[in-house]
Parts: sequence; C-alpha cells; structure tokens
Amino acid sequence: MKTTLFPARIHILFARQADYALIIRRGPSKKVCTIGWDRITNTFTLGQWLFGRIYEERCDLSPDGKYFIYFALNGKWNTETGGTWTAISRTPYLKAIGLWGQGNRGGGGGYFISNTEYVINTINNLHKELLIPDNLIQIKDRPTTWNTDVNYYARLVRDGWSYVERYQEDKDTTIAIFKKDLHPAWKLKKICTNKCCHDRHQLVSVSQEHVLDYPNWEWADADKRGLYWAEKGKIFNAQLGVFGLINISELYDFNSMTFEAIKAPY
Repeated sequence: MKTTLFPARIHILFARQADYALIIRRGPSKKVCTIGWDRITNTFTLGQWLFGRIYEERCDLSPDGKYFIYFALNGKWNTETGGTWTAISRTPYLKAIGLWGQGNRGGGGGYFISNTEYVINTINNLHKELLIPDNLIQIKDRPTTWNTDVNYYARLVRDGWSYVERYQEDKDTTIAIFKKDLHPAWKLKKICTNKCCHDRHQLVSVSQEHVLDYPNWEWADADKRGLYWAEKGKIFNAQLGVFGLINISELYDFNSMTFEAIKAPY
C-alpha cells in the first residue's frame, strides 16, 4: 500500500523590532518544533521538539525576538500542567522560563506589550502559576480573552495588517478579511477563518481589477525585503512587479526534518 506523505505545516512569527523570526513547524500531527530564522543571513537554527501541539494563533514574540510565549497541549491530564499550559521561553527553544498550567483548551497563550512586559490570556486568573520568569513583568490590567480568533486578529492588526470585514460564511465558519499594502500596484489579502491558522491568501491589485489566488499558501507576510510565504512545508521569497510575483526563490524545505532530542542551553 502506498503511503501518503503530508507536507509539514508552517506558521511564522516576525519580531517587530529585529530581523528575526520564529518558525513553528508541525508534522506529523502530534509533533511540533520551533526554528529560529536570522532574516539577514537566511540561516535557520533548530530549537526544540514537542510531542504535542502548539496553538500558533495564541503565540507571540517579544519585539526584539528574544522571548516566545506560547500555548501547548500534550493531553497528559494528570500532570502538573493539567495537559495544557502557557509558557515563555528563550528563542528558538521551548524550555520554559515561565510556566502556567491550564488544564483545558479555553484561552491560554498571550502577547508581549514590550520586550519585558507580557499578558497571559485568562479569565479570573484560572491558571496555575508554576514558574515566574525573572526580569519579565506580567501586566494584569490589560485585556485578555479566551477567544482564539480575537487574539490572533489583534496580533495581525498590531503587526501592520488592516482589518477589512468579518462575516458568517456558513453556520460553522466565520470569515475575517485583512489586507496589507505591499507595492504601489498590489495588496496582500489574508482570509482568516475561525478555524485559526487555516488562512487563505490572494494578491489583489490596488484597482481591484486583478486577483491572484494562492490556495496553497498557509502563511504569508511581507516587509521591506519583499513577500514571504509558506507552502507545502517550504518557505519562499519573492518581489512584486507590475504583473505579480518576480524573482521567486525557495529559502528552505522543512519536510525532511525528524525528531531530535535537543537540550536548551539555559
């Protein structure tokens, strides 16, 4: 019987004030790892693997790219974390320097206000503080939410995306549309569903006369260096010309990666 190989799933967080990004690579379904990306040299550094799931839409990087906040699940419900937890780590690793046991899938994760200030998503402090990070400050008077898509959408707006509209596609699916200016002739359109991180992407001309659909792009963003996207377990870069993408290059193929036991250097 022929085995069907599914490509790795890729989600990327850009640091807001540094030429650095963190890649969350998932696959097979119960294994995930983090990878640091130096975006000046296009070099990639493996962080650590986790037997479980990281919920990409509830994650964030500190503006300088040094810290990672994430929400994870391993389903070990009788452990100290309760099977799900929020953690803060030093990039690109997953070893916690801050840890909050959750015990369910509602809420969790958080976001950074600054390089040293963070917010944990919870209601009425319904988490278990297991490890408090040194030299970082939890801000408890900022908005938190158990609503996964709201957390993700707020992060998009903060990072330069413009909210366009939100509507109900069917009884189970809510669509939210965001756009980002890329080029005098083009905008990048991100079509998000309430099934977070299953985004669709299009390039739309400023005149809206031309729409280029890219159904295989699972993540996409842009900066002064051009357009980046993840497709079938690979990362690509391109420039935009009058008629669309030009100078396309593949930066890295993550599909062949397998589990490695790596100890964080802290």
